[in-house]
Amino acid sequence: MRKITAGVFVSLDGVVEAPDQWHFPYFNDEMGAAVGAMLADADTVLFGRKTYDGFAGAWPEREAAGGEDAGFAKLLGDARKIVASSRKLEFTWRNSEQLEGDLVDAVTALKNEPGGDIALSGSISVIRQLLAAGLLDELHLLVHPLAVRKGMRLFDEGEPPIPLRLISSEAFQTGVLNLVYGPADQKAEGTYEDAKAHMPPTER
Repeated sequence: MRKITAGVFVSLDGVVEAPDQWHFPYFNDEMGAAVGAMLADADTVLFGRKTYDGFAGAWPEREAAGGEDAGFAKLLGDARKIVASSRKLEFTWRNSEQLEGDLVDAVTALKNEPGGDIALSGSISVIRQLLAAGLLDELHLLVHPLAVRKGMRLFDEGEPPIPLRLISSEAFQTGVLNLVYGPADQKAEGTYEDAKAHMPPTER
């Protein structure tokens, strides 16, 4: 079964909207290596429509320009790119196609196909649905040390809890935290009274 991995730029207060407006001051070689490593084993990239439009509007030109990031642009261009959207789409970026049918059913079938890893970058609505359906194997959060104070958060309010376990953590020189989570083996159990018993007396 193929592994599905998602990467997200997120602020300290959970904002994931418009990272192009706050992310770049924190980008360095460490972050570039982390993003590249997540995509290195993937031969398929799954997108929501808005994220795909952003990628398709930038990366083909960067590949053609032959600059420092041309190698990464070619990696994206060569990958199979599948876009989840309720509207009919037309593509100019090579190896692009539209996901057919229900998202969860289609991704379940995709996960059971032979092949390499399936990666997501951004595409928050898709990530939310795959997390809720138990289809996401790894969630890579690049947590930036700033509070954006406005914009869409990673998780919606009012939805059932999704327990996760920490797989790995790393601090970059910029203060960005590279946190990798996977599905928890079981839901955490206990009550406030259980937790209170372990608190120092001054905090009870």
